[in-house]
Amino acid sequence: MNAPDVAAFKPQDFKSDTKPVWCPGCGDYSVLSSITKSLAALELRPENVAVISGIGCSSRIPAYTTCYGFHGVHGRALALGTGLKVARPDLTVLVTGGDGDGYSIGGNHFMHACRRNVDLTYIVMDNHVYGMTKGQASPTTEPDWSSKLSPGGTGVRTFHPLVIALAAGANFVARAFSGDPNGTAAIISQAVRHPGFSFVEVLSPCVTFRPEQRNWKELAHAASVAQTDDPVRAAHRVMTDDGFNIGVLYAGKRTPYQPPVGKSLDGAMEKIEKEFLL
Repeated sequence: MNAPDVAAFKPQDFKSDTKPVWCPGCGDYSVLSSITKSLAALELRPENVAVISGIGCSSRIPAYTTCYGFHGVHGRALALGTGLKVARPDLTVLVTGGDGDGYSIGGNHFMHACRRNVDLTYIVMDNHVYGMTKGQASPTTEPDWSSKLSPGGTGVRTFHPLVIALAAGANFVARAFSGDPNGTAAIISQAVRHPGFSFVEVLSPCVTFRPEQRNWKELAHAASVAQTDDPVRAAHRVMTDDGFNIGVLYAGKRTPYQPPVGKSLDGAMEKIEKEFLL
């Protein structure tokens, strides 16, 4: 049986038979749909795509696709994705996760992945809460959000991922909203096509632990300023951002990092081994 033509792949072809177990109303359902729409629109093949994740609700994404996938440990998805892309530059690598996995335990990897600028796409579903572990405050939770676990709020300033991504050197920085799946798919497609490290923050409501986030559909709005390749202009815009501007903030021109692949070591390992002989 001949393999189907690339153009024959539809969004459904990128979805596995595994049924998502997210809560009803979770924004991650829409993000999964946006990812599969994007992969089909880019005319990719499932076997040429790898989806890497860490731990959390959104990190279940690899199991719900027909692409190659790896469900890693908490906060280490970008390390895995970076290593894979460097070793296999022929693959399209997507790294998916949430605000807890990506900005807390994975925060250091986030900054250095931006700095290295390896050609992969990082999609973070941000719901301002730890959903899988029952509603703790996350790095992006508002300091005055009161819950059973943080009565009166944490009082801690929120982490601003777009500011960090821009300052650390990400080559593409954007924000999308799960309530607009077609718009999110278009932004993901643009991120995948753009060379270097592409970061897409997706506002993805957790209606179980943050039911008030249902009003994000009224707050999300198209950014009034067009994307720029000037980091100074982008920095000014993002520092005055209300958190609900949707669109591409920055599309830079940095050359992606890609070391040589498959280069012969010419006996280098043998030389190293000899240095440790007793």
